[in-house]
Amino acid sequence: MKTGMLWFDDNSGRDLGAKIERAARHYEAKYGMQPNLCYAHPSMLVTKSLTALMVEVKPSNNILPNHLWIGVKDAALSRRAA
Repeated sequence: MKTGMLWFDDNSGRDLGAKIERAARHYEAKYGMQPNLCYAHPSMLVTKSLTALMVEVKPSNNILPNHLWIGVKDAALSRRAA
């Protein structure tokens, strides 16, 4: 994923799945596409990876805690353009 949306959510009362759900809904409303990939700081993941709302979640040390990098996999964009 080369482009995406950076989402910040430091609400400790919300679990990671709820944070991703909010980010995914906002992404879809703003860009008209459902995201399918999200990167999060490893400290936010209870397991090594998870899927929320059909969004694959992967750990990345490049993402700060309480932030999500959400968007569409590059391969999915290529198929859509074809």
